[in-house]
Amino acid sequence: MELRVIAGGSCSDGRADGDEPPCGRDDCPTVFVTDRGTIAVQGYDVARATPEGESVVEVPEHVLREAAHALGW
Repeated sequence: MELRVIAGGSCSDGRADGDEPPCGRDDCPTVFVTDRGTIAVQGYDVARATPEGESVVEVPEHVLREAAHALGW
């Protein structure tokens, strides 16, 4: 699967307001579009039981708003 970044993805120290933990790897929460016509999301792990092959991640609202804007929504 090919991924193309449409929002987020670049940070190193977290937000000044403290709402996001620092990631320090230049790969913070990110929204991607795929070559399969889907959206993929990278975020902070959330402790929650999920079905096999699924995960729950936390993504800052501003990253999702940026993604919606990039998609023309």
